[in-house]
Amino acid sequence: MNAKTTGIVAYFTWIGLAVAVLAGDREGAKFHMNQSLVIWLFSLLRHVPCVGWVWGVFILICWIMGLVAAMNQEEKEVPLIGSIRILK
Repeated sequence: MNAKTTGIVAYFTWIGLAVAVLAGDREGAKFHMNQSLVIWLFSLLRHVPCVGWVWGVFILICWIMGLVAAMNQEEKEVPLIGSIRILK
């Protein structure tokens, strides 16, 4: 897979992220794989009572922003959590 396809696939659940890591262009799409991983990990906080639904909406917006950026081959960080780097 080329970098654009790998970046897009990375945003589709943890399975897509695993496929992107294993079969995709790691160097070309590392930014989007990292963004996807951060979004996925922070999405687990949506299960917190009272504020979980607000966080869930925020994560959905971040996911859409990341996916659109991957489709346009741009490296735009998502708000608040985008500066976190897990993959080096």
